[in-house]
Amino acid sequence: MEDPRTGIERAPWFPVRGVKVGHAADFRARTGCTVVLSPEGAVGGVDVRGSAPGTRETDVLHPVNLVDTVHAVVLTGGSAYGLAAADGVMRYLEERGYGLDVGVGKVPIVPAAVLFDLAVGDGRRRPDAGMGYAACEAAREVPERGSVGAGTGATVGKVLGHSRAMSGGIGTAAVRLPGGLVVGAVVAVNALGHVQDPLTGRILAGPLGEDGRPVDALLAMAAARRRPPFLPGTNTTIGVVVTNARLTKPGANKVAAMAHDGLARVIRPAHTLYDGDTLFVLATGEIPAEVDLVGGWAAEAVAEAILDGVRQAAGAG
Repeated sequence: MEDPRTGIERAPWFPVRGVKVGHAADFRARTGCTVVLSPEGAVGGVDVRGSAPGTRETDVLHPVNLVDTVHAVVLTGGSAYGLAAADGVMRYLEERGYGLDVGVGKVPIVPAAVLFDLAVGDGRRRPDAGMGYAACEAAREVPERGSVGAGTGATVGKVLGHSRAMSGGIGTAAVRLPGGLVVGAVVAVNALGHVQDPLTGRILAGPLGEDGRPVDALLAMAAARRRPPFLPGTNTTIGVVVTNARLTKPGANKVAAMAHDGLARVIRPAHTLYDGDTLFVLATGEIPAEVDLVGGWAAEAVAEAILDGVRQAAGAG
């Protein structure tokens, strides 16, 4: 939908040339993975804010390190076990000749981040290389949303325990500015806290109170007379900002940092000791753009994608 006053368009997704998103899942085990493919390469960035992250190849994205091109990002369930899904994504890209040329072959650069969903279904079955490969085969320009991929077993509001949490999921949101700049976000919502619409103040998903309605997670934590019934790492919101902006590697990392503002606007509390909140950036370089402009809209897209993720989730309240 376009705002006639500003010319800014908003939608669940605007395709970015060279980028596709795919999901694969084990619905019986309630886990899965999501891959954001950029086979021809995109400038990558990352920012990790939660204190219980599970990640792979994030150091390579640090601005002082050599490689600045990313060929895919994996978001996956299964806690640290789920990082194995990235092996399948590497195999898919290698078979098609994509990757960093190291002389004796090409090495696909595939950062990844995990969320914890082991307590939701069968925790012995987790995303693996086969699932990562299948997600690549399923990739398309406009991603599915809801309880799919990394969002299959996602839950929100675990401060009162998993039995009183609500479903999370995969959400997307995007804007297209006059001149063609696109900024979008794909987010798997699996937060310890609650998700709240900042415009209405309504809690969309969170810990369920005695009446079966979601309540404020901060108030629930304050009222607890004992140690909260959750463990480190049993949560985590992870996502990827996709843009056609032309960014340097330091610029992409700055955009990733600014994008976390959107996470903090709608999840309370955010970036806790029990979350591994991580956001990546993929910039394809088509449109010249200021870092602050991209970062500001990245925060907007992340916030909207999180709200979309809980609205689209199976069983969402």
